[in-house]
Amino acid sequence: MIKDFTEMPVWQKAMEIAEKCFYISENLPKKEDYALTSQLRRSAQSISANIAEGFGRRTTKDKSRFYDISRGSAFETKSHLIYGIKVNYFSENQYLEIEKLINEVIHELNKINTHLNKNIQS
Repeated sequence: MIKDFTEMPVWQKAMEIAEKCFYISENLPKKEDYALTSQLRRSAQSISANIAEGFGRRTTKDKSRFYDISRGSAFETKSHLIYGIKVNYFSENQYLEIEKLINEVIHELNKINTHLNKNIQS
């Protein structure tokens, strides 16, 4: 039984996404500080933060809602990364490495929510 959100493999992967997004955005142009840099970092951090918040919620409905918000942040992060490729800020390889993790997190969150929602309906 998982006793803390930091033990959740999905949270660990989400934290890895945030770290990788931090490092690839470090060398973006200064003009992006309050645009892409900020948006990418915030959306990436939001994935793990909402998983943590969901873990701490008492009701299944609340948990599911925060895991769903986390899933949305994963898609937002993916969109920011795709934009970064299109404007030649990131390489395809940088994107693919993070995209793989994002897809894994989305898949795991889908499984968690499916399980939680079965319990709500039972």
